[in-house]
Amino acid sequence: MTTFQIHDTVGAIVRDRPSLSRWFEQAKVDYCCGGKKTLEEACRQVGIDPQGFLAQLVASNTSDEEPEVNIATLSLTELADRIEQTHHAYLHSELPRLEKMTAKVAAVHGDKEPRLHQIKAVFLALSQELTTHLMKEEQILFPMIRQLESKETLCLFQSGYLANPVRCMEFEHEEAGIALAQLRQLTDDFTPPEWACNTYRAMLDALATFEQDMHQHIHKENNVLFPRAIAMEQEKAGQLLV
Repeated sequence: MTTFQIHDTVGAIVRDRPSLSRWFEQAKVDYCCGGKKTLEEACRQVGIDPQGFLAQLVASNTSDEEPEVNIATLSLTELADRIEQTHHAYLHSELPRLEKMTAKVAAVHGDKEPRLHQIKAVFLALSQELTTHLMKEEQILFPMIRQLESKETLCLFQSGYLANPVRCMEFEHEEAGIALAQLRQLTDDFTPPEWACNTYRAMLDALATFEQDMHQHIHKENNVLFPRAIAMEQEKAGQLLV
């Protein structure tokens, strides 16, 4: 059974036990962009007791659950493929749908709830940024990672070539995290007003699902795929010096 301590990073905890992510979501503890923080630091940042939250995680971790796919055991190619086939595919489908929904609800109810226009604007900007972001991962970074894994040795000119694109992707993840936090704030934690129509409620539900998927998506890249790829590159570069 996987064990963890108060000084473990939140990213490592969710990496080793993905089912615990729901507790982090409920407590609003950032495990994706903030995955490098220790559990204690992350809890104090949102004002909850670290020891109490740790006890909750430990109790949940001892429950009987279906075995999970441990993404940390997948090859880099398998993990990149899995991210594309699940999270990227979801975004390619969901971003256009949510663009239309936020625009429609803002047009119909924006006079009564002015924040709907802000929600529309924030989501549209985020959608455009994510579309470019996905393209860069699918056409540049992920192929580089697959190529790195497929070669037994690393050419000298390639040493350190992953650092800049990874840094760029992580920065864009942080920007996406800021936008997600804005959407949650503007929607009162995705809570519909009493007078909300079904489309309004469906939009909020879709935004909540979108946020959760983004958290899982960013976590898998920031805390698993990228660090492992960098480590593999450094290992192969070290072989050149032997």
